Amino acid sequence: MTRQRDSDGKERICLFGGTFDPIHLGHAHIAAEAVQQLGLDRVIFLPCQQSPHKSEETHASASQRLLMCRLATDAYDWAEVDDHDLVASEPSYSWRTAEAMRLRFPDARMFWLMGTDQWQELPRWSRPEYLSSLVEFIVVSRGDDPEPRQGFRMHPMRADHPASATAIRNSAAAQLRTDWLHPAVAEYIREQGLYS
Repeated sequence: MTRQRDSDGKERICLFGGTFDPIHLGHAHIAAEAVQQLGLDRVIFLPCQQSPHKSEETHASASQRLLMCRLATDAYDWAEVDDHDLVASEPSYSWRTAEAMRLRFPDARMFWLMGTDQWQELPRWSRPEYLSSLVEFIVVSRGDDPEPRQGFRMHPMRADHPASATAIRNSAAAQLRTDWLHPAVAEYIREQGLYS
């Protein structure tokens, strides 16, 4: 696929954070749609230790979630998996991650991929205005376009996939939802006895 570059030739890098417990085909589908629709050069998957926006603890270990991300994205030339949020001090604030990536890629045009639920909660995040100075937001919607927010650069994007990490975890003991998982991830979950 030929990817578009900005007129100044800047690389387009998108950050995609989450617990990925486990990563599923919905995550890959959304990332692929963002690459296609916004001409991204790469998407960096950033599994975090513990999302500050979720009270529920992760079920798989950090190393297991990192490996599952690598298994799920191995075939995509635009995908990269980074352990920054797993080795950085907690909590995994998005502005800290974006700041670190901005220092690592100072000449890139930086994006942050999120769902409409996160977009609605963004004002309650730690330092949302500072985060918005570092990245442009790609907001994935299954229906109506997300509402613009003054001072925030936002690109609405339509994408839908039925996969749910919660449903996968809840169904794994009886019948693993292999239709929602990359085959290598499904096999790893079985081998490790995860979510059972």
